[in-house]
Amino acid sequence: MKLAVIPARGGSKRIPRKNIRLFCGKPIMAWSIGAAHDSGCFDRIIVSTDDEEIASVARAHGAEVPFMRPPELSNGHAGTQAVIAHAIQWVEENLGDTLVEVCCLYATAPFVRASDLQEGLDALRANKCGFAFPVTTYPYPIQRAVRITEAGRVAMFNPQHFETRSQDLEIAYHDAGQFYWGRKEAWLDGRPIFSNESVPILLPRERVQDIDTPEDWEIAELMYNALQASRL
Repeated sequence: MKLAVIPARGGSKRIPRKNIRLFCGKPIMAWSIGAAHDSGCFDRIIVSTDDEEIASVARAHGAEVPFMRPPELSNGHAGTQAVIAHAIQWVEENLGDTLVEVCCLYATAPFVRASDLQEGLDALRANKCGFAFPVTTYPYPIQRAVRITEAGRVAMFNPQHFETRSQDLEIAYHDAGQFYWGRKEAWLDGRPIFSNESVPILLPRERVQDIDTPEDWEIAELMYNALQASRL
């Protein structure tokens, strides 16, 4: 069986009630739930939360909430893999399902598409790997990044690349922060997601935006509305 787990704890501090705040007209979590349903990839779509209001919103938009997440996995330091491993164990022990492939789908991923989820599952199976997840390119060469020193001055992280042409530098990618497909055993074993056991799904930058601050949220809504307008 294939399971989607949407982690959505209630204690977000930088954006209060982040997981159910309205994004372009509906709770942001509803976009992830909808993409999961539309993909046809999953036998179950569950939300792992410690919050009754989040649970109610999740059910209203078509997800299951068969358990409430325990307190030790509901603080700001709980890792994603531990949350997914708990959901896997709970579902198998209490619902009798035998899981094979499990997708961690973030609640704040309004740019995720059903086709992306299907591509991730296909990549996981075709490559017989531990994980598959979306990445995108950095908009500027990371080898030419600078930092601000304690004295308030500028220093390069890699000064040897000061005169290297951008086109001669290796392209760098970052996690899109939308979902991670993984084999059940990879989740339960706690294998690292960023490793040679994983395969990437490349997304265009215009469909990737971290949403961690109020400014991020505003940018994401502008991006989403622009994408919708371009598809009309």
